[in-house]
Amino acid sequence: MKKPIFYHAGCSVCVSAEHDIIDLIGKNNVEVVNIGEDRNRIEEAEKAGVKSVPAMVTTTGNVLHINHGASMAEVKG
Repeated sequence: MKKPIFYHAGCSVCVSAEHDIIDLIGKNNVEVVNIGEDRNRIEEAEKAGVKSVPAMVTTTGNVLHINHGASMAEVKG
């Protein structure tokens, strides 16, 4: 079964959102990707439509931008 993907960059806003997402839908129901650590997934996130993190890409391909921790340009440095 395909899971939604929650992308974040490891900042305090992102980590807080990660905890909330896990509390809401459960750790086994979402793939969490820290693109601050796993930088090879930045392009994947951008192709999915992620403009800033934290963001979740749903199983239908919708991008839910949550708060604003950092733009993708900031993440890429």
